[in-house]
Formats: sequence, structure tokens, C-alpha cells
Amino acid sequence: MLKVVEPRTEAVDFYKASLELLRENNISFLMGGGFAFYHYTGIRRDTKDMDIFCKPSEYASILKLFADHGYETQMYDIRWLAKVHRDNHYIDIIFSTVNNICIVDDRWYEFAQDSMVYGVPVKIIPAEELIWCKLYVQNRERFDGSDINHIILKHGKELDWKRLLARIDPHWHLLLMQLLQFQFVYPSEYREIIPEWLFQELIKRAQEQYDLPSPYEKVCRGPIIDNTQYEIDIKEWNYKSCTIMTV
Repeated sequence: MLKVVEPRTEAVDFYKASLELLRENNISFLMGGGFAFYHYTGIRRDTKDMDIFCKPSEYASILKLFADHGYETQMYDIRWLAKVHRDNHYIDIIFSTVNNICIVDDRWYEFAQDSMVYGVPVKIIPAEELIWCKLYVQNRERFDGSDINHIILKHGKELDWKRLLARIDPHWHLLLMQLLQFQFVYPSEYREIIPEWLFQELIKRAQEQYDLPSPYEKVCRGPIIDNTQYEIDIKEWNYKSCTIMTV
């Protein structure tokens, strides 16, 4: 059974009742956040809220279900996030990422893993999608690189690296950066965990960048990983952004 650092009793009651409500109404959803992180690493983390993932076409039904049962609901950010709460206890309903790249689709459900949370059977988001999302969290307030390293360390031999590469392919540089960091952090482990074909493929891509002409447009992809710190590049230094800036 999945175990994390237990929140207060009233929070547990809230989370358990919420999960049971979803199950009883045959609502499709996946568990993420600290529960998914523990599932793949064994690292316990304080659970201040609960992260539930679903497809963009599904969050409206989830919000309506909770609203019909007396919960407060909020459409926090139409691009990726809604919230459900009662008193001081919250559930995040996540269907994409803030950069609108990691959109939940059928393959999240296809490769999800079975687990139990507070005695309720649930599906956990796949490790590949968990890493995919975390690769874009690289800002001053939060950097998920150590989380990814721990997932790779504890679950790397079971990862579908080809599927992860397909997910991150447009931004493969981020995966190469992470693998180099993993190599630095775990010099005695990486040979047994990181497939050599993957490392060589990414290094080859990096080398080939020098054979290409310089881009005509001045582009800064920084906002994809940190909307705030690269704001000056877009607003004052005339770089074009690859994502929508949040003012």
C-alpha cells in the first residue's frame, strides 16, 4: 500500500472521501504529486494537497461532481489547472502543465500503475510522464532536478526510455542536461541505469547543432522552464518567446 507522510486526520478524511466519490461515480483520473513520487522512489513527502490528473475533456465533469456534493470548485487557470477544496483542504485537478506542453492524453492512462491511497484503489501517473513534466520545472522557486534523479535511480531500469524520449523530443536538450546531472550525482550508478544508446543519441544531436546555421529569429526558450526569470529577455531584449508569458 502506498504510504506518505500522513497529513492531519481531517485532511485524510477529506482526501479519502474525495477519492471514494470519484471511484463511486466511475470518473477516470490519475494520482500524481507526492503520491506518485513515493510510488516510484519510496521517498515520503509531506502531503499539503492532492494532485489529480485527467484529460482536458474530463475536468469539467470532475468539477461538476464535486460541486454537486458541496465542495468549492475553482477554474484556476484554463490552460492547465482547476481546484477543489473544502475548508482548508485542497485538491488540484491538473490536465496539462503551465507551459501547455505536457497535456494529459490516453497514453497516460494506458501506462498508469495500480496502487492504493488511503485504502482506495487508484491509478498512478506513469513514471515517464512524471519525469516529462518535471523536466520543465527549473525556476528559482522550484527545481525538480533532484526529484528526477531519484526517480531514475530507483525506477530507471524499468523506464521506457524510448517513450520518454518521444515525449521530450522537441526539447531533447532538457533530457540531455538531466542525464549529465545524473552522471555527475551518481558516478557509480549511471552505467547500469542510463542506456548507452540514449546518451550517445543525445550527444550526437548536441554535436550536430554546431553544423547548423544560426537561427534567423532571436528566440529565447527560457520561459518554457521559468516564466519569471526570462521575462526580461522577451520584454526588453527583443527575444521571441516559445510560450505564452504570464504577466
